[in-house]
Amino acid sequence: MLEAAGRNANAITAKPGEGWGLHRMTPASRLNGANGIRAGGDGRIYVAQVAGSKVSAIDVDSGAIETISANGGGIVGPDDLAFDEAGNLYCTEITEGRVSMMTPSGQYRVIHGDMPVANPITYHQGRLIAGELRIGGRIMELDRDGGAPRVIFEGVPMANAFEVGPDGKLYFPAQGANEIWRIGLDGGEPEVVARDLGVPDSVKFHPDGSIISTQVYSGQVLKIDPRTGTKTVLADIGPGLDNVAFVNGRTFVSHINGSITEITAPGQTRPLVEKGLQWPLGLAVDANGHVLVADGGFTYLLRTGEPLQLAGMLFSPGFPGWVRDVAASGPDEWIVTTANGDVARWNPAAATSEVLTSGHDLLMGVAVTPGGVVFAEFGTGKVHAIEGGNVAELASGLDRPMGVAVSGDSTVYVAESGAGRVVKLVGGRKEVVLDGLARPEGLAIAGGTLFVADPGGNALVASDLAGGAREVVASDLPMGGPGGLQPVQLGGVGDMCGPMNTFTGVAVAPDGTVYLSADAEGSVLALRRL
Repeated sequence: MLEAAGRNANAITAKPGEGWGLHRMTPASRLNGANGIRAGGDGRIYVAQVAGSKVSAIDVDSGAIETISANGGGIVGPDDLAFDEAGNLYCTEITEGRVSMMTPSGQYRVIHGDMPVANPITYHQGRLIAGELRIGGRIMELDRDGGAPRVIFEGVPMANAFEVGPDGKLYFPAQGANEIWRIGLDGGEPEVVARDLGVPDSVKFHPDGSIISTQVYSGQVLKIDPRTGTKTVLADIGPGLDNVAFVNGRTFVSHINGSITEITAPGQTRPLVEKGLQWPLGLAVDANGHVLVADGGFTYLLRTGEPLQLAGMLFSPGFPGWVRDVAASGPDEWIVTTANGDVARWNPAAATSEVLTSGHDLLMGVAVTPGGVVFAEFGTGKVHAIEGGNVAELASGLDRPMGVAVSGDSTVYVAESGAGRVVKLVGGRKEVVLDGLARPEGLAIAGGTLFVADPGGNALVASDLAGGAREVVASDLPMGGPGGLQPVQLGGVGDMCGPMNTFTGVAVAPDGTVYLSADAEGSVLALRRL
């Protein structure tokens, strides 16, 4: 089927409330991220999308996108993919630690279910080979009938997208070593092919016999001689590159931000699919009106009239981890919650971060108070405060707490997503402030008004904290899943991050502009009173 309209539409279909204007601050993305890519027998590029939990196919001439395996279907969090001669599709499901197969008729089954951080996969002359993106990981040949696998090598420092070369050996990024290695398919000791790279995350062979390798940290695409290791820069696209595919001699590379780029000549590129945001998640605005956008493994600064500026990513020095929510705490300083269960203070300009507290169960919203920080712990139904370096429990027994916000009088407000309401914490008790919501998540307070992102109802709601008047700021918003359903919630990725649960953020700028995470289309929206 064709991609959902929200990720193909140029016009905003949402309805602003009376007296409100609505526009996109960032383009809507057509792909929920783009990870492994592979040319199919039909000449299209097939794309594995971890964030979108789906597989899509792209016509390389028209750019038309078709969903092959939808979010909520049999394949969960696919990272890489391969085809056999019968047209069966094999996917590594990185968050599930397994390898699955989908037949051309759409039947699904698990091939191997014990592969932590399953990532690279390739098919060569009847042999299905997959590997693990973890320190000490394995590369294995899998039995497509579900039998015991054969270990080719164990002890790889994070194997990523690989391919069998013309010499019959398997070439792969040893990402943790910043090198490319090769090994015979029957095992043995690996050899180093190339060193001192930009953190390679794919190795594919061009029809001319050269290696083409994307570098996730440097953002370069390298052309490497497999005999000598000599490398040249084929293109410089930007940090976050993921994989390579070839169609009729044409070279395409994927980016985690959902873009697909064709390299038309050395140093020359053209977009096939424009970049966007994968999720997005939490939002915060500093005193200068700069918006920080959390996009999981990436964070961006957004300024009016300017394109998104990368603030940090998982491979950046000092990055605090997979970021879910953010709060401004000072000039170029942010408080964040991470998928690893940390609350951290992060300064992207200085490339430093400090963990304020750790070991929590599914952290969600965070807000700054006059004396410290408050944050919601979804997994335990609690809200905590950090003051003077000490962590104290403010409330427990909450029903799936998500967003938190603090008013001018230091009252803490919490979105109980499971109960469909917002409560305030008063003397250890919770009092209902706003109910009748579907699944409230992000909260923000400005000028005595509480703003609530309700992806379950596809709406942004405002409430006057003094009088209780209620207003629908915008409806039919591209948030959450179709019809307000919650998107598939993904697990973690080894030691890199914990469960990648979604979070719909909202923030208010000093000028009154309300920013909203439109995660169903991968954009940030802005709403202003007319």
